[in-house]
Amino acid sequence: MTKLSVNINKVASIRNARGGNVPDVLKIAQDCEAYGAEGITVHPRPDERHIRYSDVYGLKLLIRTEFNIEGYPSDSFTKLVLEVKPTQVTLVPDAPDAITSNAGWDAKANFDLLKDLVDIYNNAGIRTSIFVGTDLQNMEWAAKTGTDRVELYTEPYATFYPAGKEQAAAPFIEAARHAKALGLGVNAGHDLSLENLAYLHQQIPWLAEVSIGHALICDALYYGLEKTIALYKDCLR
Repeated sequence: MTKLSVNINKVASIRNARGGNVPDVLKIAQDCEAYGAEGITVHPRPDERHIRYSDVYGLKLLIRTEFNIEGYPSDSFTKLVLEVKPTQVTLVPDAPDAITSNAGWDAKANFDLLKDLVDIYNNAGIRTSIFVGTDLQNMEWAAKTGTDRVELYTEPYATFYPAGKEQAAAPFIEAARHAKALGLGVNAGHDLSLENLAYLHQQIPWLAEVSIGHALICDALYYGLEKTIALYKDCLR
């Protein structure tokens, strides 16, 4: 079964808006696990506008499922990952001021950087995933780095889904099949929601993990966190 990893960045954004510790990011992560999430994802950025590095160290002590840290591999990010040793590190090509991830890696142009990082993380016993689009040649370059997995950047799927789900999903199905043939595990994330998740999973049932934050936390405002996680897990059955 595809694992649901809840990205709790948005919870940290709400906390940081007022200072203090409400909502409690660490407690929310524990609640997500208790309600059935199989993983917790965080994306610390240099300005710490949502998840702080101190949160990451605190979460390491509490999380009992899979811990996924994603971000741009700056020196400070790599130091954090090697000290925390999460289950998985997901490399994304974000600029420091990016509001959110908006593209996958050009694996050929960044091959040396990515290969060196994959070697560093894998030698530390950390599973590595590279954030990519659906270009098949790019997928092959990502595989050559030795990464364990790729994460498909699914914003284009979510954007075009309302106009035609079959057409929106087609390049992702092809990319996922190609990744599988290359021996890569396949994750997916970005703008997945209760509207579009089930169909993508039906077409790519071998997805190892989906990482979902913004939509899930927004849905929790209406349904409550426990019911929301159950609804997302139903999409993955």
